[in-house]
Amino acid sequence: MATAFRDWPWPLQALFYLALTVVIIAAGFYIPGLPLASVRAQLQDAQKQEKPLEQEVASLRVYKQRKAELQSQMDALEKQLATLQTIVPEEKQVDQFMLMIQSAASSSGVSLRRMTAKPVAAKTYYFELPFEVEADGPYFSVLDFFSRLGRLSRIINVGDLKLSGLGGKSGNTNFRLNPGASVTGVFTITTFFTKAAEAPAVATPTAAPVRR
Repeated sequence: MATAFRDWPWPLQALFYLALTVVIIAAGFYIPGLPLASVRAQLQDAQKQEKPLEQEVASLRVYKQRKAELQSQMDALEKQLATLQTIVPEEKQVDQFMLMIQSAASSSGVSLRRMTAKPVAAKTYYFELPFEVEADGPYFSVLDFFSRLGRLSRIINVGDLKLSGLGGKSGNTNFRLNPGASVTGVFTITTFFTKAAEAPAVATPTAAPVRR
């Protein structure tokens, strides 16, 4: 004789409800047309799309790290460029350069008698700006002057150096020599710049201030 469902023991009723729930859920996942089956299909499509996106994100992480490295390199190169622009500026900056030479001479106790600009020489990547300089002073002061030129912020070459002792020549000069002056000389000081704009073929001679 069949027994009514409500007369079943409660453990059997619970097991029946659990089995029924599992069947309904399974049917929802696998029977076409049901909402759960549609959601399951969308989930699978999303998982398929997720894999290439994860690969793309992984590759972008590499570029992000590379970007930080490149930014660091760019910062270092910008600092290096700023230093190089100080050493070899774009413009001639003649007035500033002459003041630097005059300051080095005054600090060394050397008198600049003449500083004449010579024609600019064009090179492949830069321009040479030479000056013919006449100076005198004590021998060791002249040596200190050349040493100070080597420590200036701009690149400077000294060439065509012709030094001679003053001896009894003080009476033949057009200016009064400072006490202790023992040598005089004429030499060429060359500095450099990079910008080609308005680079004259022949520079106008310019004399430095004469100390008396």
